[in-house]
Amino acid sequence: MKYRYACLVLATAVILPVTCVPAVAAGTDDPGTTLLPPLPLRLGEDNPCTGASEETATGAAWSQATLGLTRAQRISRGAGVTVAVVDTGVSPDVPSLSGRVTALDGADEDCVGHGTFAAGLIASAPEKGSGITGVAPEAEIVALRGTDDRGEPSPQRVALGIRTAADEGAQVVYVGHALRTGKAELASAVAYAAERDALVVAPAAPDAVPREELGPGDEMPVGPYWPAAAPGVLAVVDFGPSGLRQKNGPPAHEPDLSAPGSSMVSVGPKGAGHYIGSGASLAAAGTAGAAALVRAYRPEWTAAEVSRQLLTTAYPSDTPRLDPYAALSLAPGREKTAEEGYAKGVSARLPEPADSGPRNRALAIAGAGLAVILLVGALAAVLPRGRARNWLPPGR
Repeated sequence: MKYRYACLVLATAVILPVTCVPAVAAGTDDPGTTLLPPLPLRLGEDNPCTGASEETATGAAWSQATLGLTRAQRISRGAGVTVAVVDTGVSPDVPSLSGRVTALDGADEDCVGHGTFAAGLIASAPEKGSGITGVAPEAEIVALRGTDDRGEPSPQRVALGIRTAADEGAQVVYVGHALRTGKAELASAVAYAAERDALVVAPAAPDAVPREELGPGDEMPVGPYWPAAAPGVLAVVDFGPSGLRQKNGPPAHEPDLSAPGSSMVSVGPKGAGHYIGSGASLAAAGTAGAAALVRAYRPEWTAAEVSRQLLTTAYPSDTPRLDPYAALSLAPGREKTAEEGYAKGVSARLPEPADSGPRNRALAIAGAGLAVILLVGALAAVLPRGRARNWLPPGR
């Protein structure tokens, strides 16, 4: 049976059981329950690498409907666009990514699974028996390391990954982590990518803050986070099926966009099974996929123009919400509003009014004809009565 998933999970550094809320299967009246293993954000020193999931999501994820992917993918599927994934690596053996992953500097080994999961959100192609698809299912992926093999990122690794991605010709560069340090080198790397017309997309908040980084009574950090805070980066925060962010998550710092990022379903580093995860990094992955759709459809646009299009066509909210279909279908400069759907920007051009002479003559002829008809009707009613009375007035 095909079930939809309504599962909530907070990304953590350990694997915990996740129970999915029973949901009604599409096309049936039978409720069902399934379990998807949660995606780890980092691995401890003694934890084994993430293996294959034995569970497959047969229905579509909630995020696919929220992003309107069915309509958007009729216009663009990301063909010809390369998206760099600077993260824990990307496994090239995952069936839904097969043949479209180029891994550099050992990034074909993904012990954690986060990079492969994100790549799946960006570019997974639909597989038989599963309704899960990435935002841009025909995009190419180039994998670069931004972390060590345990999933611990560093500014130096991420900066090198961004620069290498730009040198490799990636049109979109996805960064899977929000760092509290590294402002100088990461801002410099982003500027380097911008010079080569690559759009950098990054989370505006960490997915989680490890407990060991917080002392007793410490509050969650509030940013800024890098590279998201660097000029030119598209900084993204997450929301869930309810439209709200997960509770107790790290606060975001000045996000540009929001996108689905809670209870996300995607592939693991091995096999065709699925994992579930939450966080701003996953919202950024979907946004990177949307950027790939636009870059494929509008290859003449620069990275800055693509970013501006995603921002101006986003659905109005506290943090504007990503709308891939609007980004593809609206003319540049058009904005959506909550009241009327579309707003200011490009004015509608009305044709010049036609010559009114023929129309006026036709109306005059029609009016004269109507007057004749009314006169004939009146005479038809009056004349017989007049003859019957010898034309005498009433009362005589």
